[in-house]
Amino acid sequence: MEMNGLLAKSDYNFIRTNPDLSNLIYLVMSGSRAYGTDTFESDIDLRGVLIEPKHRLLGLEPFEQFEELHTDTVIYGLRKFATLLAKANPNTIELLGVDEDCIVVMTAQGELLRKNSGLFLSSRIASSFGNYALAQLRRLQNALYRDSYTETQKLEHLKTTLNAQMEHFQRTYSNFSGGKIELFAGDSGLRFDIELKDYPVVDFVGIYSEMASIVKSYNKLNHRNNKKSDNQLFKHAMHLIRLLMTGTDILLGKGIVTRRREEQSMLMEIRSGGMDFEEVFALANDFQIKFHEAAKQTVLPYEPDSKAIDDLLVKLYEMENG
Repeated sequence: MEMNGLLAKSDYNFIRTNPDLSNLIYLVMSGSRAYGTDTFESDIDLRGVLIEPKHRLLGLEPFEQFEELHTDTVIYGLRKFATLLAKANPNTIELLGVDEDCIVVMTAQGELLRKNSGLFLSSRIASSFGNYALAQLRRLQNALYRDSYTETQKLEHLKTTLNAQMEHFQRTYSNFSGGKIELFAGDSGLRFDIELKDYPVVDFVGIYSEMASIVKSYNKLNHRNNKKSDNQLFKHAMHLIRLLMTGTDILLGKGIVTRRREEQSMLMEIRSGGMDFEEVFALANDFQIKFHEAAKQTVLPYEPDSKAIDDLLVKLYEMENG
């Protein structure tokens, strides 16, 4: 199935002429067009998956993915794509939930893959989508920190970011049942109390490394001259909220809802600058609470059923060769 003859355009000649791309089974529009947040300036970004040619599966040079920068097209090999899906990678998970009007190519194998999207969903979503959202939040707050915050606001923001990271530490590393790590603002900047008993060294090293990375990134901000435009900042803000919404739905068993129809007007208001950043941060906090509650309530398995995924992949490869 081809949508509006898109692939007939000369920009996409590479899909027809590259023999490695001959077994394309699923190709969709991604990004803002898939999310329903596109504007007249939005480009067309294509993402897809193919059945790897036999010589790429059995030969010395495996096929993982193909990228074409001019058209912003990325096509994964089925094995790489399934691996990313099983790891709950948001960028690939969302591709299986796009609306039909965003599907450019879908063969019988592509349709089977899409229908079995649930095989790849697990409680890993809580970590992957949550971390992506946190990265968006940090990127947004860092830009504001650099561009307009007072010294007091900068200090408070760094404290807030590190405290938010504490929740991540509790979920990722051994908990602090035998101690604590508490941040507070002192006369000479941020300070902390730490008391840990019988705590794994490897986990402490991980916590220290992550905290050091955050502080280091903040210390570098005042030495950077390139300011992001407000449009870019509001776009980051919109994606932060969207990620939390999508992740919450998946954790609650509602499936992959890539296009946020019910929340589209709110997302577009954020993207257009209709909310100030304090409103956005308050909104993000509300959605983070819902996201964490969904993570606690989820009935998704701890990890995907690897045997079921293997069976699906075998069937897809057999369909190509049968």
